[in-house]
Amino acid sequence: MVMTDEPPESQPPEAGAKGPGHRARRHGRAGRDLRAATAVGLGLAAIVLSTLFLFKPAFVGLVVLVMIVAVWELATAMSQRSVAVPVVPVMLGAVLMLVGGYAGGASPLMVSLGLTVAAVGAWRLGDSSPGYLRDVAAGVFVAVYVPFLAGFAMILVRADDGHWQVFALLLVVVASDTGGYAAGVIAGRHPMAPSVSPKKSWEGFAGSVLLGGTAGVAVAILAFDGTWWAGAILGLVGVIGATLGDLGESMIKRDLGVKDMSSLLPGHGGLMDRLDSLLPSAPLVWLVLEYVVT
Repeated sequence: MVMTDEPPESQPPEAGAKGPGHRARRHGRAGRDLRAATAVGLGLAAIVLSTLFLFKPAFVGLVVLVMIVAVWELATAMSQRSVAVPVVPVMLGAVLMLVGGYAGGASPLMVSLGLTVAAVGAWRLGDSSPGYLRDVAAGVFVAVYVPFLAGFAMILVRADDGHWQVFALLLVVVASDTGGYAAGVIAGRHPMAPSVSPKKSWEGFAGSVLLGGTAGVAVAILAFDGTWWAGAILGLVGVIGATLGDLGESMIKRDLGVKDMSSLLPGHGGLMDRLDSLLPSAPLVWLVLEYVVT
């Protein structure tokens, strides 16, 4: 996600102490280096939007590169729990799924997923080490969770107005994250899923629904000449996908015992820490844009 709705800790620093107080000023209320996070976020947004609106094949290439790195991040995190993801067939399958989705739509994406699953199973056949079922299941999970879900963004972008369709996906998810963060910091009192993400609140979710729904209505009317209610549905499914994605990755990281998937992006963590909201939202937004809005 771009932001979370986790409110800050309220422990004030001791007078004259540089340690905790210095970290609080530098990291701000979100618990991260907000200056670095903002700079990185703006840089990423500029790269994504420029490739999306200026040259679609460059955007596809960027998504392929990002998903390969994301597969590596998730596989590396799983290796800390002795799970050996078959990285080579998953990465090759990621390229096949994403390029296939852009070139031919849903059918090549589904066929590519099937071929990837078969390749993951075959990759470990010659390895006599224990854990075949565990590693193959993890490889299939990574293939579905990362490149397959991202493939729906490739289906979106291949349309004539595909740049606006992907922009709609990005907008409703970012709005959901931003609204959840703001409302959670200001009014968060009631935990949504305390055993998974203790600081994620129902008040934050309400903020996500409000801002995400508003963004959905705006983009449906302005970009697709749709109705307000179709835009409200678009915003709502974006919020649901973003929220479930955030909670799902929190569960994965809790199981793996990691705070972030990597330290690749200063102030953000890893790429998977920024994709957790977008990936589950992509197929939901595709469904609404395909059958409700446009």
